[in-house]
Amino acid sequence: MKITGVHTHILQAALSQPLAYSRAWYDSRTAMLVEIETDQGVVGWGECYGPARMTAAVVGSVAPWLIGEDPLRTDCLWQMIYARLRDHGQKGVVIQGLSGIDIALWDIKGKHFGVPVHQLLGGAQRTEVAAYATGLYRRKSDDPTQYLAEQAAAYVAEGFSAVKLNVGFGLGEDAAVTRAVREAIGPNVALMVDANHAYDSVAAIRFGRMIEPYDIGWFEEPVPPEDLAGYRAVKTALSIPIAGGECEFTRFGFRDLFVSRALDIAQPDTCAAGGLSECKKIADMAEALGIRYNPHVWGTGIAIAASLHLIAVLPPHTPLSLNTAGPFLEFDRTEHPIRQAILTDSIEHARGIVRVPDRPGLGIEIDRKALARFDAQ
Repeated sequence: MKITGVHTHILQAALSQPLAYSRAWYDSRTAMLVEIETDQGVVGWGECYGPARMTAAVVGSVAPWLIGEDPLRTDCLWQMIYARLRDHGQKGVVIQGLSGIDIALWDIKGKHFGVPVHQLLGGAQRTEVAAYATGLYRRKSDDPTQYLAEQAAAYVAEGFSAVKLNVGFGLGEDAAVTRAVREAIGPNVALMVDANHAYDSVAAIRFGRMIEPYDIGWFEEPVPPEDLAGYRAVKTALSIPIAGGECEFTRFGFRDLFVSRALDIAQPDTCAAGGLSECKKIADMAEALGIRYNPHVWGTGIAIAASLHLIAVLPPHTPLSLNTAGPFLEFDRTEHPIRQAILTDSIEHARGIVRVPDRPGLGIEIDRKALARFDAQ
């Protein structure tokens, strides 16, 4: 089998109202999908997390190197692309582009052998995954302590046993919103907070101490990703587990992050950190060093499917005890017109539980009419 074509699909859709996290406002959602064709008619799909037009340029530049290659040689192709671009992109959009290519190759491999990707990754330890609801973003009007508490309660009513709140808008407001959300969801639902690296270590520690009484599951990206000393300071000062890593790339970047002991929970994005090939290596390294692994997921159904296959094969967080809790799936509940529309069969949750796809490859089919509807190229 040989690769005959590599195509990119830049998609965009307007939101009904803007939403914000600590770093920016958004009035639309975008996606960048990778389609790889073969001479046997098998087609694979991947997704790149990151600036869509930049990752599309990376994939377009790499595409000629892949024509005529055997798509089943996933590790070999990964190494070839990485080595040829090592001088120019050990992190960032180059690796994000490589991630989408790698996921598409795994989709082809699973379809070729007639098995789901998780079987090729080592076999599923679980067929369904507990999900936490990501949402609780700011909007331009009304009181966030009210509307965010209402949204969080609605997620719990849907059946989610964990929710994540976006913070980073000022210590006082963040603490008030955290308290309001905790009161709205009650004591038995897990609550995580994500600052999207809005604070320095001094502010992050102060905020962490303000919210420690609210039983926080983890404090995500408290400081900028470059500030490993700041991560260590926050981790030392607080009883709240510290999470991060969506801005880190490849096993080489995570090696340094892990050795620094800056994190309790690693959050590589499968569509950014190097694809399924690399994220499985990162997960194995995390296990060896006693660091929990919960992937960052912020994309379409392709990103969700790829993350589910990876989560399916990972060991539970506490492998030597009777507690068999495994990694969480991040399940985005914000408005995203593209997310499920590109799939012929959407990936949904049932009372906060998401089933791992069990059909060959990623186990999904793409709706080409939806690709045309959201086309932004």
